[in-house]
Amino acid sequence: MTRLLLLLLTSAVPASALAQAQGATTQVQQTAQATRLVGSAPHIDGLMDESAWNSAVPIRDFIQKIPLEGATPSVPTEVRIVYDDAALYVGARLMRADPQSIRRSVTRRDGESDAEVFTVSLDPYHDRRTAYAFSVSSGGVRGDAYHAQDSEDSGREPQFDPVWTAGARVDSAGWTAELRIPFSQLRFNAAERQQWGLQLTRNVADKAERIQWVLIPIAAAGYSSRFGLLDGIAGIAPTRRVELLPYVASDLTLRSNTDARNPFTDRLGARAGADLKVGLGPNLSLDATINPDFGQVEADPAIVNLTAFEQVFEERRPFFVEGNELLTGRGQSFIGRPTWFYSRRIGASPRGAVQGDFVDAPTNTTITTAAKVTGRLARGLSLGALAAVTPREFARTYSLDSGATQRVAVEPPTRFGVVRLQQEFGAQQSNVGMSLTSVTHAVDDRGGLRQLLPRDAVAGGIDWKLRYRQGEYEVTGWLGGSRVTGDPAAIARLQRNSAHFFQRPDQDYVTFDPTRTSLSGASASLRLDKNAGRFMLGGIQLSTRTPGFEINDAGQMRSGDDVDFNADVQLRDTKPNRYVRFYQFGTSAVTSWSYGGVRQYLRFNQTGQVVLHSFLRLNARGTLHVPSLSDDLTRGGPLIATPAGYSVLGQVTSRSNMPTTWNARTEYYHDAFDGWRWDVSTGIATRPAPQWQASVDPTFSRSVDARQYVATRAGGRAETFGQRYIFAAVERSTLSARFRVNYALTPNFTIEGYAEPFAASGRFAGFGEVPAPRSNVLRVYGDAGTGTTFEREADGTGTVTDGANQFVLPALDFRRLSFRSNLVLRWEWLPGSTAFFVWQQSRFGQVLDGELVRPQDLWNSVRADGDNFVVVKVSYWVGKR
Repeated sequence: MTRLLLLLLTSAVPASALAQAQGATTQVQQTAQATRLVGSAPHIDGLMDESAWNSAVPIRDFIQKIPLEGATPSVPTEVRIVYDDAALYVGARLMRADPQSIRRSVTRRDGESDAEVFTVSLDPYHDRRTAYAFSVSSGGVRGDAYHAQDSEDSGREPQFDPVWTAGARVDSAGWTAELRIPFSQLRFNAAERQQWGLQLTRNVADKAERIQWVLIPIAAAGYSSRFGLLDGIAGIAPTRRVELLPYVASDLTLRSNTDARNPFTDRLGARAGADLKVGLGPNLSLDATINPDFGQVEADPAIVNLTAFEQVFEERRPFFVEGNELLTGRGQSFIGRPTWFYSRRIGASPRGAVQGDFVDAPTNTTITTAAKVTGRLARGLSLGALAAVTPREFARTYSLDSGATQRVAVEPPTRFGVVRLQQEFGAQQSNVGMSLTSVTHAVDDRGGLRQLLPRDAVAGGIDWKLRYRQGEYEVTGWLGGSRVTGDPAAIARLQRNSAHFFQRPDQDYVTFDPTRTSLSGASASLRLDKNAGRFMLGGIQLSTRTPGFEINDAGQMRSGDDVDFNADVQLRDTKPNRYVRFYQFGTSAVTSWSYGGVRQYLRFNQTGQVVLHSFLRLNARGTLHVPSLSDDLTRGGPLIATPAGYSVLGQVTSRSNMPTTWNARTEYYHDAFDGWRWDVSTGIATRPAPQWQASVDPTFSRSVDARQYVATRAGGRAETFGQRYIFAAVERSTLSARFRVNYALTPNFTIEGYAEPFAASGRFAGFGEVPAPRSNVLRVYGDAGTGTTFEREADGTGTVTDGANQFVLPALDFRRLSFRSNLVLRWEWLPGSTAFFVWQQSRFGQVLDGELVRPQDLWNSVRADGDNFVVVKVSYWVGKR
C-alpha cells in the first residue's frame, strides 16, 4: 500500500511543478483602487449616503463560487473603498430584487446566523499567507478573524477582537454595509505606498449562494495567496498602538447542603487587573495581563474518564486564544506534530494532594502575570514569545479533632517561557519554524512537591513546510527533543506514568532507574501531501517519539515510545453533477509500533461524504481493527492482546445558515472479546425570531468494554512476574444534553444561557487477571478450573480467593450525575469596553449502584448539591479609535 500511495502521489505531481519547486506563480491579480478622502469621513450608520463614497472607484466584477462555480451571481454587488490618515472605509451596496427575503437575525459578535454576510479580507503585509477578516451581517452583527496561514478554515482565529465599527441597513433595493477599520488595529510594513492583498465575499444564506471578487476554486489550495490587490493607499504610517483594558470584578460563591462544621463555606471576593496592548514598531505587538480574570468563560463539558490518560480540553481563555497560532504553529496543519505548548498548563489545577476533615483547595492556579510578543517582520519572519508566572498555591485543611486550620502547599511558584519563530521563503510561501518551551518549578519540601514535580523542563524543535503549486503539494516534517530534570523521586514518577511505563517487566529496551535525575527524548517526522485537485488528494507519513520523549510540563502528549505510520488516498469530484453537488471517498491505514518492535494497533478506514443539491450532507465511515498488542492497558505491566473489531458510522447534517438546522449521528463498534459500543447523538438549532436562538444537543452512549483495567496486586503467578494485573468487563451508559438559549437585544447587548445535565454509569463484572504476557484471555475469578472464587459483598466490594491467597477488590460500580450551567449578560457599552454579569452552577451527585442511566437522571442532576458562582465584571478600553 505504501508503494502504491507513493506512486500515485508522485506521479500526480507534474514535472514542471517539481522543477519549478519554489518558483513564482503566473496568476494575474485583480486590482482594486482605494481613494484618499477629501473632506469629512463617512458616518458609519449603514446608510452609505455621504458624498465621500462618490469619489471611490466601484468594484462590481464579482463571480459565483457556490452553487455554480464561475457563474454570474444571481444578485449584484457593488463595493467602494476610501481611506484617510486614521482608517480604511469600505461601503457595500448589496442589491436584491426581493429585499423582503433578507433575513435580519441578530447575534452577539462573531455569532453565526441565517442572515446575509459581507466580508472584507485584508493581507496588509502582502505576504500571501496571513489575512485579517472583517464582516458585517444584514442584521448589523460584526465578525472578525485572523488567518494565521494560507487557508480559509485551518488556522483561523475567530477570537481576534480588534476595535472597529460597522453598520448595516435593509432598504427597498437590498441592503447596505459600512465598515470603518482603523489602521491602528492592523499590522503592516512601513512604506510610502502600500499594496495589500484583498478579497471581498458575500454569503447569501437563503439562496445558498457564495459570491467572491476573486474566485478561489473549491478544488484549489490556498487562501490569501490567491487574493487580489488593493492599491492606492499612500501616505499612512503604522501607528504606535497603545491600549489599556483595566477591569474590576466581584464574585460570590454559594454552596448548597454544607456541613455546619465546615469553616470553608460561602465566600465573597473582589479583584482587579488589567490587560495592556502596545505596538512595538510597525510589526510587533506586546500583550500583557496582570491578574487576569476568566469568569465569563464557559465551563468544560462533563466527562467520566476511565483511561490512564488525561482528558484534553479546548482553550477558551481570551488572552491565550488570541495569537495562539503564532505561539504554537498549529495553523501549519502538521498531522501528529508534538504540541510543544498547551496553554492550559498555565493556570491549571494544582497537583499537590491534601487530606483533612474539611479541605479548601484552589480550583485553578492563579496567574500573577503573563506577557506575549507577536507579529511578523518585513522579511517574512513571524514571531511569538510568551512568559508567564504563577505563584505558590496553598490549600487549607481543618481538623475536627484539634480544631486547627493548616495551610499546605499544593503548587510551587512556576515560570513558563515559550518562543516560536517561523521564516517564510520563496514565492510559494514555504517556511521553516522553530519552537522552544521552558518551565521551571521552584520546588522544595513543602507539600512534598520536590518529589512530585520536576524542577526544569525544556523542549523544542524545528519544522518545515515546502509548498509547490500554491500548496497543492507539500512536504512537511519536524525534528525535536526534550529534557526534564529534577529530584530522583520526581523523575521516577515520570518514568512510571502513563506516557512512559518504563517499569514494564516484559521489555528489555528501556530501563526504569529510580536514581536518575533527568529524562531525555526526541521526536521526528516526514510527510508528503497532495492537498488540492478536482479528483484526488492523498498523504503518507512516518513519525516517531522515543521512549524518553516528555513534553507534558509546557505541552501535551499522550505517550512516547512510538513509531507511527499513516497513509490515505481520497477520490472526489468538486464539480456538481446531475445527482450530487460533491462527493469524496477515502481509504486510509494507520498503524504504530513500539521501539521493541511490537505493533500496538493497525486500523483500516473507509470514508465517504456526499453533498446533495439541497446541501444535505451525508457522511459514513467503516473501520477495521486488526488484532495487536497493547503496552499501556496493564498500566505498567506486560503486553496484553487487543481484539479484532470493526466500527461503522453514519451522519446526516442539514443545510447550514438556515432558520432551523439539525444533525444526527450514530456509531456502532464490536470486537472479538464481545465488547461493543453504540453511540447516538443529534442536535437541532432554531431561530424563532431574529433576536432569539435556541439549540439542544442530546447524546446517548451504551457500551461494554471487556478489558477495563481495575488494579494491580502482589502475589501473582511467575508468568506475570509475581503480580496480578486485574481486569473486568464494564457495562457503561451515558446520557447528556446541552441546551443553549441566546437573546440579542442588540449585537452589543446579549444574554446567553448554557446548561448541560449529564449522567453516566458503570457496572463491573467478570473480574479476572492476565494469565501470561500477550494473552488474549483472562483467568476469570470464580470460573470452573481456575481454582478461584469470587464473592460480591453487600457494600459492593469483591472478595477473591486464590488457593491460600485472599484479597479484596474495591466497589467500582457507579452512577454519577453532573449539572453545569452558565448565564452571561454581555454589554459592550463602548467600543472595546465590556460589562459582564455571570451566574455559573456546578452540581454533582453519585450513587454506587451501577444502574443504567435513565432520562429522569438528567432532572436529578439539576437538583444535586453544588456551588453557585456569581460574578460582576466591568472593563474599560483606553486606546486610539
